[in-house]
Amino acid sequence: MLTNPILRGFQPDASVCVVGEDYYIATSTFEWWPGVMIYHSRDLADWRLAARPLNRKGQLSLTGDRNSGGIWAPHLSYKDGRFWLMITDVKTDQCFKDTLNYILSCERIDGEWTDPVFVHASGFDPALFHDEDGKTYVMSMLWDYRPYKPNFNGVALQQYDLEEKKLLGERKKIFGGSGWGLTEGPQIMKKDGWYYLLCAEGGTGFSHASVVCCSRDIWGPYEISPYTPFISTRFAPQSPLQKCGHASFLKGPGGRWYITYICARPLTLQRGDCVLGREMGLAEIVWTDGWPHIKDAEEAPYLVPQGGRIRLPDREVMLPAPPVKEGWNAFTVPPLTVDIPAGPDPEMEDRSEKGHAREMASTRQTDCSTETDFDEKELPDYLHTLREPLGEHMSLTERPGFLRLYGQQSIASLHSQTMVARRWQSVHFTAGTELEFWPESYEQMAGLTCFYDTENYMYAYVSYDEDRRCRILDILVCEHGKTVVCLGEERISIPDGVERIGLEVRVDREELQFFYSWLGEPLRPLGGKLPASHLSDDHIRESALVFTGAMVGICAQDIYDHSTYGDFACFYYREA
Repeated sequence: MLTNPILRGFQPDASVCVVGEDYYIATSTFEWWPGVMIYHSRDLADWRLAARPLNRKGQLSLTGDRNSGGIWAPHLSYKDGRFWLMITDVKTDQCFKDTLNYILSCERIDGEWTDPVFVHASGFDPALFHDEDGKTYVMSMLWDYRPYKPNFNGVALQQYDLEEKKLLGERKKIFGGSGWGLTEGPQIMKKDGWYYLLCAEGGTGFSHASVVCCSRDIWGPYEISPYTPFISTRFAPQSPLQKCGHASFLKGPGGRWYITYICARPLTLQRGDCVLGREMGLAEIVWTDGWPHIKDAEEAPYLVPQGGRIRLPDREVMLPAPPVKEGWNAFTVPPLTVDIPAGPDPEMEDRSEKGHAREMASTRQTDCSTETDFDEKELPDYLHTLREPLGEHMSLTERPGFLRLYGQQSIASLHSQTMVARRWQSVHFTAGTELEFWPESYEQMAGLTCFYDTENYMYAYVSYDEDRRCRILDILVCEHGKTVVCLGEERISIPDGVERIGLEVRVDREELQFFYSWLGEPLRPLGGKLPASHLSDDHIRESALVFTGAMVGICAQDIYDHSTYGDFACFYYREA
C-alpha cells in the first residue's frame, strides 16, 4: 500500500509512458535546469531518476524566461524503438503567450537526447499520439489572445511526420471543453477501438480537475464522460490532497488501470499554503460501461457537489455551484492510499550512498534527506541550476572537496546567476552548508537561500561592509519583488581569523529560521523567524501567476566584475 504523493515536492504534470514491463514518468521543471525529470519503475512503487534529457546548453535556451516559465508539461511516448518527448518553452505571460513547442527523441531513456525540433508556437501542453495505423498526431491546447474569445479555446489536433519532422494536413479543433473551464493538458489513449481524450481543466489551483471524453474517430466528435469531472478536489476543502487534476492513464501490473495526477498538500486542511508545490499522486481506476472512474474515491463529508456553505475555522463561506446543469460526478476525490499488486523491484532497493538522493532510489521511503561533501566528479542529480548550466562558473576540481561557485548576476536576475538548489520535499527539515568566502565589496555575496523565484526568496549571505571594514552576515527577504535587508545595524561582523562559516536553515511548517557559526563553535540564531509559507504558489499569486515550489540552495553573486568565488565544503538537507 502506497501513501500519496508518491513523488514528493514540486513534481507536476506527470506524463506516463509504458514500454513492456517498464514504467516511465516525465515531470515539469519550469525555469530549473537540467530540463524535465524522467523517472523509471518496474512496479509503480519504487521509482528512480533515469534521465534529465535537456542537459546541454546548446539544446535549448531558457535564459531570460519569466518566473514559472520555461519547460511546461512534458509528454513522453514510445514508437519505433525510440522515446519521444514533447515540451513547451514558455517565454511570456501576457495576452500573447509565446509558447515554443518542440520534439526531441532518444533510443535509450538514459542516452543522449537529440536537439529539440521546433513544431509550432500555438498553445502549450503539447502531446504526441501514435495510432495503430502508424500515423502520429500532435495535440495541444489552443491559446487565443483576443479579449472577446476565451483564452483557453479548446484542444487542437494535427498529423505529424516524425521522419520528415513536419506537420501534415490541416489543424482541427476537436474539443471545446466540458464547461469546467480552462481546458489544457490534452492526451489521447486508445482502448477497445475508442479514442479517450483526457484533459486538465479548472486551472492549477484549488479548482483543478481532469475530464475524460471519447470518440470512435480521432477527429471527433467527442462525448463527455458521465463521470465528470474525472478527478477534482474543488468541492473537498477538507481533503489532505488538494489541487488534484492533470492526470495520465497507464495500464499497470496485473492488468489493473491507474492514473498519475497532480496533487498538493496544504499546511492546513482548509486550503492553506502549499509550500511543497504540486506533487505526483497515483490512483487506481476502474471501467464501467466503457468509462473510467476512480476506484475507492472519497465522497462525503468532503464534497459539496452543487455548491453550498462550508464552515471554515474562522468563517462560513459559500462555494459556487458548478457552471453547468446537475449531474456532476460525486466520486472525484482520490484516496490517500493506493494498492498495487506487485512487490518492490529488487533492482531499485535503497541506493542512498553519500551524495545520492534516497528519494530518487525509492518512493516508498518517506525520508528524502540528502548530503554531499562535493567529492563527486559531477553535481548530484537532485541538484538544479537556474535557467542554464553553470559551465565555467562552477568547479568541483579547482579545489578538490569543495564546490567553487563564481558569482555572476544578482539573485534577482532572470539571466545568468550562480545558484545550485534542490526542492523541498518536507515541511520539517534542516539544510545547511559550510562556506569560505572573501569578498572585498558589498557587491559580492555568497550564502544559503530558501528560494521560490527571483521575486520571492530568503537569503542568508556573507558580504563585505566598507564602513566596518570587515566581512558581515545579513539576511535579504524578497516578497512580491520588494526586497528588505533584515538585520541592518544588527548585521553580524565576521572576525578576521574566521575562515569557514557555517550557515543553516531550519524549516518548521509555516516558519523558518537561519543560523550561523564559526567553524568548531555552536550554531547561533541569525535574525528572527521568517514566514516559510510565503514561498508558495498560494501566497505569491497575490501578485503573480506561478506554478513551481520552494527550493533550498547555495549561491554566489558578484555584481561588480564577476570575478570572486565562494568555496562550499558541503550541502545537506535533513528531514526531521
